[in-house]
Amino acid sequence: MAERRVTIGWAEGLHARPASIFVRAVTATGVPMTIAKPDGKPVNAASMLGLLGLGAEGGEEVVLASEAEGADSALDRVAKLVHEGLDELPAA
Repeated sequence: MAERRVTIGWAEGLHARPASIFVRAVTATGVPMTIAKPDGKPVNAASMLGLLGLGAEGGEEVVLASEAEGADSALDRVAKLVHEGLDELPAA
């Protein structure tokens, strides 16, 4: 399983607008992945409800993971988005 540990770069955490950007970015990769707080229960990273239920705040670490083909590249792209608090998924 590929995984990336990343610190949330959005000051407001993964709530409202950043959560929407994150879910769209995950969906755009076409790679199923999960997100969790360290030692927490993973949730579907493409689920807005799951993501909001995570309660991840700015500056907290989260773990992105996937077993799918192409996971390394997809996780790198999404990790960059989260770490830098970008408004959209970086170009491939």
